[in-house]
Amino acid sequence: MIERAGGSAVRIPAARMLIDGQWCDGIEGRLIAVHDPATEEKIAEVVAATAADVDRAVQAAHRAYESPSWQKMRPLDRGRLLERLALLIERDADDLARLETLDNGKPYGVSRNVDMKFAMDALRYYGGWSSKMAGEYIQLSPFFDDGGTYRAYTERRPVGVVGGITPWNFPLGQAVQKLAPAIAFGCTVVLKPSEEASLTTLRLGELILEAGFPEGTVNIVTGYGHEAGQALVDHPLVRKIAFTGSTLTGQKILAASARTMKRVTLELGGKSPTIVLADADLDQAIPGAANAIFPNSGQVCTAGSRLLVEASIFDEVTQGVARLAQDLKLGSGFDPLVQLGPLVSARQLDRVSALVAKGIEEGAEPLCGGARDAGRGYFYRPTVLSGGRPDMQIAHEEVFGPVVLAMPVQDPRDIKALANDTAYGLGASIWTRDINKAHLLAAQLDCGTVWINTHNVLDLAMPFGGTKLSGLGREFGTEVIHAYTEPRAVCMRLETSAFD
Repeated sequence: MIERAGGSAVRIPAARMLIDGQWCDGIEGRLIAVHDPATEEKIAEVVAATAADVDRAVQAAHRAYESPSWQKMRPLDRGRLLERLALLIERDADDLARLETLDNGKPYGVSRNVDMKFAMDALRYYGGWSSKMAGEYIQLSPFFDDGGTYRAYTERRPVGVVGGITPWNFPLGQAVQKLAPAIAFGCTVVLKPSEEASLTTLRLGELILEAGFPEGTVNIVTGYGHEAGQALVDHPLVRKIAFTGSTLTGQKILAASARTMKRVTLELGGKSPTIVLADADLDQAIPGAANAIFPNSGQVCTAGSRLLVEASIFDEVTQGVARLAQDLKLGSGFDPLVQLGPLVSARQLDRVSALVAKGIEEGAEPLCGGARDAGRGYFYRPTVLSGGRPDMQIAHEEVFGPVVLAMPVQDPRDIKALANDTAYGLGASIWTRDINKAHLLAAQLDCGTVWINTHNVLDLAMPFGGTKLSGLGREFGTEVIHAYTEPRAVCMRLETSAFD
């Protein structure tokens, strides 16, 4: 147990992995130190899994997938497993949220009211989908005529063993986001959480056992991406990789998956524009632009990290966002007054610091922030950089920190080109009172989601994913059926003499 502010006691899971329904040590016994990003204190260790450990987990998932009991389990009963897990998360939500805050650094209120709620909602949403899979009847027109009568139909079949590789910014939610649809549609899973934040995924494993999931249907291996993650991608029995993380890693996964023709879902980086038109309601748009970038310390793939503002209101908007940023309180996520926690690691802090320094060197002006916070912990001050240009490095690279680059737009006809001037295409938001402008501009933006007079509103019923370097495939909504199942066509020739 670890004590934190306010007397919060946080139970740390043991450094073990969940394989075939049992907790086990790594074969080589290597461990990875886990640090509290708010204090830099070592708080735990997790197993550094090897390729042999991953093979054990994949073999267990494959046996479970091929077992008659899993193949014959009623879809409704798979849904009940997910509902039982949702109820256990609901029961332990306070403890899980404390562990998430300790491991990741985000404010406890966010962990409790956002991350835990998402996990419960996702389990229930996909639990409902488990019994909704359906094929279709196909009326044939054979290109040859042998006088026969034919009937054909399709059925959706689970892809098989799924490798779920998850990031550190929403650890529990991302783990559930991978396992829930996989289980709902009859797959089995091997989860590999980020070595930066594995603790709540391990606690999830305890709840999975308590919920009565059949042995081997969900396995959890911890470790480094280049070892455990690579072994999962390379394993011939893994039929699909569901990955959320950096674009560079996603590109490597895609290339490696081609060797065994794995199916992939890749939810990658973003450089999302927040577009404020001159007719926008600034009482909404200014806090909206701040809320697009600063929550979770900017460690959100859809963060509105480029602020494109019509020139006539540029100063008012950027100064307003800067004032809001300066008022945000940084500190330990266990302090109820804190609004921004630390970045997840020293490595991430160094990356954010370097990108901001380069932006200032190239001519951007910091209206606030622009430096790491004093003292211990991986804190970076919320930053608004004015005078941005499209040729700056920080205008193109994903920062993944509480940093927004503001650029004035002299001619609204340039907005399309500026907004799309990025290798990414995950999200965008438009702030305007003119519904015509909103819809016409939304149609011109090359991204997976466009928000109008809001930002970062996600719903499990709404497909989510990106274009260009922001990924492949979609999660959430009805699209998720195609991500975890494949159609199989069945064609039958009928003997019409049966009624002769």
